[in-house]
Amino acid sequence: MPPASDRDKWDSKHASKDHYGPASKMLQRLLPYLPKEGNAIDLGGGRGRHSILLAQHGLSVTCADISPVALSHADQAAELESLQINTLEIDLEDTGMPDGPWDVVMSFLFLWRPLIPEIIESLSDDGVLVIVQPTETNLQRHSKPPQRFLLGNGELPDLVGDLGVLHYEEGWLEDGRHDAVIVCRKPKATE
Repeated sequence: MPPASDRDKWDSKHASKDHYGPASKMLQRLLPYLPKEGNAIDLGGGRGRHSILLAQHGLSVTCADISPVALSHADQAAELESLQINTLEIDLEDTGMPDGPWDVVMSFLFLWRPLIPEIIESLSDDGVLVIVQPTETNLQRHSKPPQRFLLGNGELPDLVGDLGVLHYEEGWLEDGRHDAVIVCRKPKATE
């Protein structure tokens, strides 16, 4: 029997849950760094819990995920909250970054290092990138995510290149994981 595809794995995971859950306490804490209008994309957005919070913040949000089951739940969650979000079924590892420009790109518990240059390129001038991802230290208390999806300790600032760092922290944070967290801004193009 061939191994399950990423889509099948995530569809199965999302089919077994009956609600989208609240947004992360971490993201709630980072909201002041984000603009209150513009286009945002939530990479690996799953059932839309963070997309909902971004829409409540005032952004026009696209929830991008490989799982159509998750995206169906995201649509339902937005409807329950009387919000509009766009959903995009996409395998980011295969297809690459959706066309921007994006005023906010959020990558919360989604890591595909080869995509990071495309993410940076897709940001609008003055666009904000938010990355929250567990580090290798997370394995001291949790068996997931697997090693290939973990950041090296101190790796995240190097991945964002010349973006201006607005906030960076790394440690055992409020969501119970050893996360690296960065919020950075793309500089405006010089004329």
